[in-house]
Amino acid sequence: MVPLLLIADAGHTTPARPIGDPVFRLNFSRRPMARTAALVLAGAACAALTTGSAEAIVNGRDSTQRYPAMVSIPVSGADDPAFRGVCGGTLIDAQWVLTAAHCVDPTLVTLDGTVRIGSAWTKSGGTVRAVTKTVTHPGYRLGTPNRHDLALIRLNRPAAEKPLRIADRPGPPGTPTRLLGFGTVDDAPDPAQWVFPDRLQELDARRGAVSACAPGYADHTRLCTISQVPRAMACNGDSGGPQLQRDRKGRWELIGVTSGPGAPGVRCSDGPGLYTSAPAHARWIHDAMTRNG
Repeated sequence: MVPLLLIADAGHTTPARPIGDPVFRLNFSRRPMARTAALVLAGAACAALTTGSAEAIVNGRDSTQRYPAMVSIPVSGADDPAFRGVCGGTLIDAQWVLTAAHCVDPTLVTLDGTVRIGSAWTKSGGTVRAVTKTVTHPGYRLGTPNRHDLALIRLNRPAAEKPLRIADRPGPPGTPTRLLGFGTVDDAPDPAQWVFPDRLQELDARRGAVSACAPGYADHTRLCTISQVPRAMACNGDSGGPQLQRDRKGRWELIGVTSGPGAPGVRCSDGPGLYTSAPAHARWIHDAMTRNG
């Protein structure tokens, strides 16, 4: 099983393809299991989809404030260019976006070549910039769970929006956090019933203990995440998006990047979620931007 996170274009219809374990994993046609993708928390939908803006992520809500550093990243299926999807990302420097490695993995997806920064809508507003380079963490491994699931996207020129600071460390278990994404608001087993919002969604969550995720999933590089709302969590289409916490002055800072489910075979709303720790990878992020600037 491959836990990932992406979203299908709400306006695109394709025939349904086979699905493996519930949500968080989807098939791109003709790929063996080791390369199937659920691009959300990692996802890509393989069915007729409709738009909607009620509720959120799954059982979240429409965004309640501006998030200038939020990025949407359009992609196509590697095996099926007609399939259109989106990952999330975070502007962490005027010319760099942090996302999940599986969102730029050429065996899974093809970047459309642009990103949209700072908008609460998938297809309008904000700033559009071209992609000039992607840099994937050398330790990235697609699996259950994904490992070192981080990548950087370099923009053709700086964005005007304010980048988000990476936290020095994530707060301890129990720390309030917030999740952002454009992923499905319905995690029904049948992908034909998934609903992808045009509007950015948010969900209040908290840091979970390592033991709150399945054995071998969470550690100092992967954050277990628990919703504060019943039956809610990031889902297909939210991959690469941010997990935020407040600093001592009440400002948002980045602690996590949406990577996949926190246990095998769970539906999104059953949780928990798994997030790649941005603070744990801060040295690599800084060095990679410097080397590729």
